[in-house]
Amino acid sequence: MTQVIAIRHVAFEDLGLLAPLLAARGHAVRYVEAGVDDVAALDPLDPALVVVLGGPIGAMDDTDYPFLADETRLLERRLAADRPTLGICLGAQLMARALGARVYPAAAKEIGWAPLTLTPAGQDSCLRHLDGAATAVLHWHGDTFDLPTGATRLASTDICENQAFQYGQAALALQFHAEAAGVGLERWFIGHTGEIAATPGVSVAGLRADTHRWSPAMAAAGERCFTEWMESLGL
Repeated sequence: MTQVIAIRHVAFEDLGLLAPLLAARGHAVRYVEAGVDDVAALDPLDPALVVVLGGPIGAMDDTDYPFLADETRLLERRLAADRPTLGICLGAQLMARALGARVYPAAAKEIGWAPLTLTPAGQDSCLRHLDGAATAVLHWHGDTFDLPTGATRLASTDICENQAFQYGQAALALQFHAEAAGVGLERWFIGHTGEIAATPGVSVAGLRADTHRWSPAMAAAGERCFTEWMESLGL
């Protein structure tokens, strides 16, 4: 049984629909709790897959959250070795940082369900399952990043040009959430209540209604997306 390391920043932003997919493929998942567990003690190259999950902190907030520097160093080593790596939201921003790209506040916060616009490379990738007006994905971020040198842009939205990128053969960075859907998002609506209340045009009622509308299609598309990606890497 191979090991997957998932670095988690808040308990409710977990692997979501990825967890049963990994279990079905015979992978043992170990959550590493950022700020509690020692990220610096991890072997950056040993796990079959490293997933860096989302969270409400900024990728450059080392002063308040020094473990971010440890995550960045782990990603630097892993990306240089072209080992299977997935970054989601904050995780994607940390991957961009590890590759030398700038991470900074976006023009506006992007919170809620909206479709992606795929690049030609994105249409040829596993993200093709998330393409089209019939499939919106969940966005929940205030920061964005420049496209790292050597990376391939896969998807954009009107607010953020760089929503997803591929680096090398084995690294995928998603600024949106293709792993989160369904009733589990009620935990997000509780945990992020302050941010929801402080963001004009965003409400729990609206997020709940859009989740009910978009989750079934997104969950099915997300499963196909992640399954194809893992199969392409022999995971």
